[in-house]
Amino acid sequence: MLRLGLSSAHPWRYVTPATVLFVLNLVQTANAAQNGQSEVHSETLLRSTSSWDGELYDSYVAGRPEISIPRITIPPRTTLDWHSHPMPNAAYIVSGQLTLQRKKDGKKQHFTAGEAIPETVGTLHRGVTGNEPVVLIVFYAGRRGMPLTKYPRVSSGSPADR
Repeated sequence: MLRLGLSSAHPWRYVTPATVLFVLNLVQTANAAQNGQSEVHSETLLRSTSSWDGELYDSYVAGRPEISIPRITIPPRTTLDWHSHPMPNAAYIVSGQLTLQRKKDGKKQHFTAGEAIPETVGTLHRGVTGNEPVVLIVFYAGRRGMPLTKYPRVSSGSPADR
């Protein structure tokens, strides 16, 4: 119980910290509305310990961190080359639809505009777009000089590698 230094006969003697915080919040909200300010709203789009295919994230890469956030536009009806990412990353689909496929077993998952994707690390995969372009904003947590994407060497050029 918060003691305000008032006598025991005073009606404010039972004011709790929760009551004080509640009143302060009301005053703050009223002041923000009066000054034409809107309240800050935060929504978690993604929090994950594993990638879209269920693989657990291991650890971050060693070295000085470098954050990259590219905006990527992929044309309609496009199948990307098989590739991997050497660091944790996540994508937000601004528009369009994207199906991700893991190479080792063909596992697929479909994503649409407004969804966040926990991407794979070190796993060959590719994306396939639908009838509209796909716009992604991707957050990469790597280190200075590290490539964001790696492409495997195509040894035989066989259709299975495509």
